[in-house]
Amino acid sequence: MDRDERGRRAYEGLMGVRAEEAFDDVRRISSQMYETVLDGAFGGPLARAELSRRDREIASTAIVASIGGADRRLASHVRAALHQGVAPHELLALAEHIAVYAGFPRALNALDVVQEVLQEAGVPNQPELHRVKLADHETVVAQKGDHGPAVILSHSLGVDWRMWEPVMERLSRGRRVFAYDFRGHGAAAGAPRPFSMDDLARDMGGVLDAFGVDRASVVGLSMGGGIAQTFAVHSPERIESLALLATTDHPFPSFEGRARSGEVDGMEAQIVPTLTRWFTAPALATNEWGVQYARELIRRFDPADWAAAWRAFKDVDVQGKLAALDAPTLVLVGEEDYSTTPEIMSGVAERIPGSTYQVLPGTPHMQTLEKPDLVADALDRFLPADR
Repeated sequence: MDRDERGRRAYEGLMGVRAEEAFDDVRRISSQMYETVLDGAFGGPLARAELSRRDREIASTAIVASIGGADRRLASHVRAALHQGVAPHELLALAEHIAVYAGFPRALNALDVVQEVLQEAGVPNQPELHRVKLADHETVVAQKGDHGPAVILSHSLGVDWRMWEPVMERLSRGRRVFAYDFRGHGAAAGAPRPFSMDDLARDMGGVLDAFGVDRASVVGLSMGGGIAQTFAVHSPERIESLALLATTDHPFPSFEGRARSGEVDGMEAQIVPTLTRWFTAPALATNEWGVQYARELIRRFDPADWAAAWRAFKDVDVQGKLAALDAPTLVLVGEEDYSTTPEIMSGVAERIPGSTYQVLPGTPHMQTLEKPDLVADALDRFLPADR
């Protein structure tokens, strides 16, 4: 393969379009410039594998935005970043990063270009973020949708509200959807410790109160499902419906060991055992956004918050206490969940008379990050909405 062909292939791999199409005007004006760009840049350093294509496009977007005055080329690199799997919210965060090092005018200009490309690609707007003061700490609540029945989403231990982002757009059609960071996580990291499942349930009620919501459909995954069940036990009159994903109604002996490991071994040691519980082997191999997101949050987690969360979850006490709940309940399990297995989840369903039990094919523990379309389909059919 000659350098010219290597450059063409590198360009198409990076940018997602043919070089002849992208540089048609350059080729007509100056064939030498066209060859220089392909041979010198894309056939040279940009063809090498020391940096991944994703990393190269993040770097290229940041550099072109920081230089300024090249909006057309910046838009091309934003499209390429999307092609390489860079999430829309990561591009918006990149604009914030640019503000620190290249100044606000160029960062705001980059933000405009990013938004134009996202709209052109049909990417929905990001959820609106609200800072909410609860009894003893502050958190962030992401909102999608401004009319219809309320839905509150409670995430898994170790991540934050963004775990729900892949399904929020679908769920917000005819609904007001709220996803928040529960204490010890995300914007609520460092909240007073220790805390209990009862504290976490009260926090959920506080989030609903902040938006004037009396009754809501409550959805929780993993520890978030434990919080949802605890809230339903304490405040059944506020439950419009209940959806329990990849969760449990009783603690496992391993919870204390995970708490201690965070304290003693540190967070780097939690990455492998956690991700291999959460994702399938193919997802870990392809390392798409959901895996990257989860890995980065675990790595950054405060060990004290990690331990406090596992010790709160270890005291979950809801088994058999939802038998009289007068609200539709969905129990959603992943076929390939080896943490809260179909056997465990079927037991949860059996202890809630009238609940609906559904198995998602090929789905692991972290349902919304690996199989968001299946989760969105199931929840969209189940949750009340204004159609």
